Amino acid sequence: MEATTARHGKFRTVLQVTSGNFLEMFDFFLFGVYASYIAKAFFPNASEFVSLMWTFLSFAAGFAMRPIGALVLGPYIDRIGRRKGLIVTLSIMACGVVLIAFTPDYAAIGLAAPLLVVMGRLLQGFSAGVELGGVSVYLSEMATPGHKGFYVAWQSASQQVAIIFAALIGFAIDKLIAPADVAAWGWRIPFVIGCLIVPLLFVLRRTLQETEEFLARVHRPGFDEIARTLAINWTVVLGGVGMVVMTTVSFYLITVYTPSFGSKVLHLAETDSLLVTIAVGASNFIWLPISGALSDRIGRRPILIATTLLALVTAYPALSWLARDPSFGKMVLIELWLSLLYAWYNGAMVVALTEVVPASVRTSGFSLAYSLATTLGGSSLAISTWLIRETGDKASPGWWMSFAALVGLAAALAVYAGKGRTAAAARRA
Repeated sequence: MEATTARHGKFRTVLQVTSGNFLEMFDFFLFGVYASYIAKAFFPNASEFVSLMWTFLSFAAGFAMRPIGALVLGPYIDRIGRRKGLIVTLSIMACGVVLIAFTPDYAAIGLAAPLLVVMGRLLQGFSAGVELGGVSVYLSEMATPGHKGFYVAWQSASQQVAIIFAALIGFAIDKLIAPADVAAWGWRIPFVIGCLIVPLLFVLRRTLQETEEFLARVHRPGFDEIARTLAINWTVVLGGVGMVVMTTVSFYLITVYTPSFGSKVLHLAETDSLLVTIAVGASNFIWLPISGALSDRIGRRPILIATTLLALVTAYPALSWLARDPSFGKMVLIELWLSLLYAWYNGAMVVALTEVVPASVRTSGFSLAYSLATTLGGSSLAISTWLIRETGDKASPGWWMSFAALVGLAAALAVYAGKGRTAAAARRA
């Protein structure tokens, strides 16, 4: 009976912690799904390419704010606690969601429209700079012994639920509302739904308890001490950046970019692209905790090396096969393969990053490494669009994913070689 109660308590805590992650990814994904409508509403231009690029650059602007959010909010959470910090990040994120949902379009208020949308993205990026790190660290500190990988994997798994939910809403809108009405106002409906979810998420997070590991820590470092510790451990942070590059690039390619890639590049039906995205989200949700659990048994390093090697050699050939003769069935197969690589890598990578960063600056270090890497990953939409335009090769985003895999492989090898040297030095001492 006590074991059952404990499991229910853990499940509730995981739900409370990951709720903000849900909102973040729900809104980020919607921005990608409705990029063409957002482009026409806020960044109108005679050239559809220019309009879409401005939209993707505004999407990327949020990622440019992530390192700043990590540097400002990360030390705050390391000093005052995980619970209070997660409530602050949710509040900032909610402001960004409201701005994007309710800002009038360019025709109504002119230049103020795109400026307000960019401001909303900047607020979201500032918050997200530490949200993911705060959630991952909380889950790692509340995990039962020997199950840290499994628990931390639910941070990413919660994002997949958001993707599935958002894609289902998009699918329903495309089926129930006329295209002209979707372009005029229908695309705003999912963003408004995101605003309506916010009060529930606040209720969930307000009842969250502080982690025992944080409460047991006697010394709470100030900002100056955290900054010095991060500077001393700059190689760890840099290695973390390299590890995260693979996960962010692959994630945004197979989720946020998929609807635009399917409809605008491969010329498949928008509903087909959304169905593919739902399949990818479900696949990720299944594989992430499995990968995290397996990494608890065999270690993080073997999974990181195997998945990056597979991504390095298969990403471009897979997309090239799809681009030669696009179809719904082929797109499902290729996206599920890329989903498998992403989920297995990420399930081991996130928990690995919580382990290599010093405990006193765990949120700051994790968030800084992750946010620096997402400036590249979040730019994947713009980079992929540019690559296709410049090369004329519809499969060229595969080269971008292969590059990210190479960076991830090199970083994983370097980080674990560094851990080995540190352990050997400790034994000699």
